[in-house]
Amino acid sequence: MTDRIPIRRALISVSDKTGLLPLARALAAQGTEIISTGGSARALRDAGIAVVEVAQHSGFPEILDGRVKTLVPQIHGGILGRRDLSKHVSEMAAHGIAPIDLVAVNLYPFEATVAAGADFGNSVEQIDIGGPALIRAAAKNHDFVAVLTDPAQYDDLLAELVAQGGTTLALRRRLAAAAYARTAAYDAAIAAWFAEQEGQQFPARLAIAGTLRQTLRYGENPHQHAAFYASGTRPGVATAQQVQGKELSYNNLNDTDAAFECVAEFAEPAVVIVKHANPCGVAVAATPDAAWDAALRCDPVSAFGGIVALNRTLDEATAEKIATIFTEVIVAPDATEGARAVLARKKNLRLLLTGGLPDPTAQDRTFRSLAGGFLVQGRDAGRVAPSDLRTVTRRVPTEAELADLIFAFRVCKHVKSNAIVYARGGATVGIGAGQMSRVDSARIAAWKAAEHAGSQGSVAASDAFFPFADGLEAVIAAGATAVIQPGGSQRDAEVVAAADAAGIAMVFTGMRHFRH
Repeated sequence: MTDRIPIRRALISVSDKTGLLPLARALAAQGTEIISTGGSARALRDAGIAVVEVAQHSGFPEILDGRVKTLVPQIHGGILGRRDLSKHVSEMAAHGIAPIDLVAVNLYPFEATVAAGADFGNSVEQIDIGGPALIRAAAKNHDFVAVLTDPAQYDDLLAELVAQGGTTLALRRRLAAAAYARTAAYDAAIAAWFAEQEGQQFPARLAIAGTLRQTLRYGENPHQHAAFYASGTRPGVATAQQVQGKELSYNNLNDTDAAFECVAEFAEPAVVIVKHANPCGVAVAATPDAAWDAALRCDPVSAFGGIVALNRTLDEATAEKIATIFTEVIVAPDATEGARAVLARKKNLRLLLTGGLPDPTAQDRTFRSLAGGFLVQGRDAGRVAPSDLRTVTRRVPTEAELADLIFAFRVCKHVKSNAIVYARGGATVGIGAGQMSRVDSARIAAWKAAEHAGSQGSVAASDAFFPFADGLEAVIAAGATAVIQPGGSQRDAEVVAAADAAGIAMVFTGMRHFRH
């Protein structure tokens, strides 16, 4: 095996023509024979670059509407033949198979075709067969063959050709690793699509693929390695443009995702402030800056160093207010030029613009790793409307209480369990998160409210039922006048009786929002 191998013959067949002509011109300039197919061959020929059609090279015509064009021994033998084995060399010579030193292939755009809403038949036709076969063959024989699967790799290859006069084994191995990752991701997308077409929520084998967006300095703690991968098109941190600020950390990304998913729950202008993945202030109002004021009142101490999410374009007035406290990240669909100018004074503050909002009702999956495996579940896309609620107390909630109950329950969905949320006038006034006892969550939320916005006259939401009346009694002691909870406890009657005794209203949703 020779470490440095010149490229005497290259096969180019690319769906994405980005960078094709500079690559081909550089290869042609060093005397490389270029073999190509269909649209790639036409693009090269139109640019005045000499090209040999695959059918001409192999002596076998393209058939079956292009389904078979490179799947022939003259192509695959030229890629897979080992140059260090005399048996391979003699067999290639006997069958007129010329060695191929470079394969540049990117695949039919199956993922984009499906994302555009193509029907079943058209999606199937965009499943590439010859491309993955070429890529895998070249990657397997990386001792002698270089494989390009992404236009972003072209410059590295050309730089090495200039510096080394050929490809080195180190480069070929890197390219082979990237090639197998690409075909694995491609097959994962096809498998997921087929499972969806067949109505299989959880197929027997589940493949997950992602594209590296960012290597992070560390994970939750400095001794942990971490990276950020994108795996879909849902608007959010994975699709956002970072306009300014220092590099995002693992915790920044996690918290920003939590904030943006929460703020997308609301139709009215809304602001969510998150700290350590839990909301510490949420509000809806007529304008974003009014929503900011109300959200901040809930817990201004915890808001320091937090993440702020908006579901409207960030305007200058709101940006001025947010900029008065230390904020790690602001995420919004867009921002005005005035808002950008205000935040530009805060060099370290990260501003992320997503271009849209995620659909809180869209079906998707979430993943969590376990030792030796992982858990998969559907995203919590559950929502309750006033018509879904069942009043179980003698007193019926007022119209204002009902609006706050719906608001508080939507916030509760995004608070770690056990969760209790007090709200009043479209804003949270106290949030209790992540406690082992629901009573403790109710007391913590009331304590937080007493420090700042106050819980008297509020409503309360619980992410799950009250197993005993003591949790409800803590809510009543905090001054709540109405409660929303899933119901379903064996002691529901006892809890309802406690609500009636206190003269408060209570509604059941029939839907739980655990968040672990």
